[in-house]
Amino acid sequence: MPDVIEVTDLRRSYTGGFEAVSGVTFTVRRGELFALLGTNGAGKTSTLEVIEGLTVPSGGTVRVLGHDPYVDRAAVRPRTGVMLQAGGFPSDLTVGETAAMWAGTLSAPRPVDEALDMVGLAGRGDVTVKQLSGGERRRLDLALALLGRPEVLFLDEPTTGLDPESRRDTWRLVRDLLRDGTTVLLTTHYLDEAEELADRLAIMHRGRIVRTGTVADIVATQPSTITFDRPDPTSSPPLPELPGALVVDDSQDVVIHTDMLQRSLTELLEWARDHGVELHGLSARSASLEQAFLAVAAEHEPRTPQTEEVPA
Repeated sequence: MPDVIEVTDLRRSYTGGFEAVSGVTFTVRRGELFALLGTNGAGKTSTLEVIEGLTVPSGGTVRVLGHDPYVDRAAVRPRTGVMLQAGGFPSDLTVGETAAMWAGTLSAPRPVDEALDMVGLAGRGDVTVKQLSGGERRRLDLALALLGRPEVLFLDEPTTGLDPESRRDTWRLVRDLLRDGTTVLLTTHYLDEAEELADRLAIMHRGRIVRTGTVADIVATQPSTITFDRPDPTSSPPLPELPGALVVDDSQDVVIHTDMLQRSLTELLEWARDHGVELHGLSARSASLEQAFLAVAAEHEPRTPQTEEVPA
């Protein structure tokens, strides 16, 4: 699968010398969904705006479908669809009028009714934009991004404001687009969304990519966790030795962090069986993308300098 998005040492600075993006490099292959995640202010939107061709980079290069998306906008724009965080369409127009207006800017749009039906707005064509709920406005934004039958689709926080059912419907639609060969670059604050949809992803922090790979690659950097209520020490023997595991035993709970979940859990259960110990509140879970994400934020957070006490 050839790369349809190539980002090399991308930098973007603002007035005053603030560098929001500091040397970002990644590629997106044809037909895959690549999720760009990050803490608030990490530089995701600044990165996306350059790739979408809305502004020029301060340094580095970006290529979309082999072209500079800003310089060669006429070649790139007809083949891409963009869903911004907010559409900003005239509130007095109806849904149908808004879609028709947008379709008029495209060379070969799909039928308006088809686009609205794809996002569940088929029966809302006569409703004005200002009467739509926040979730419906997001679905309208998505419909307009799909009108041009894009080869590359940019989705910036696409399910913000959607109810759980609408979010699932949007996920199904995105999967259908991927099966049809559309390439998707997604930014989202919903980690379960990235976990559900992404073929690969990158986590940004303070303008840089600090983790990249498949969901499994990134999750594998974190340990699995076993927890249970602390057994009564007066009636149960010491906990077993669990190679490669970190055991945190406080007055209430026992928490075991391990890179070998199956082995550690098996040894723990065998110990409990052999000694007649009931493990109340037992829970065992693999690491999650959320756990990896929070670890990235904690790992790269600047440490507060320790002040030394000066003797009187």
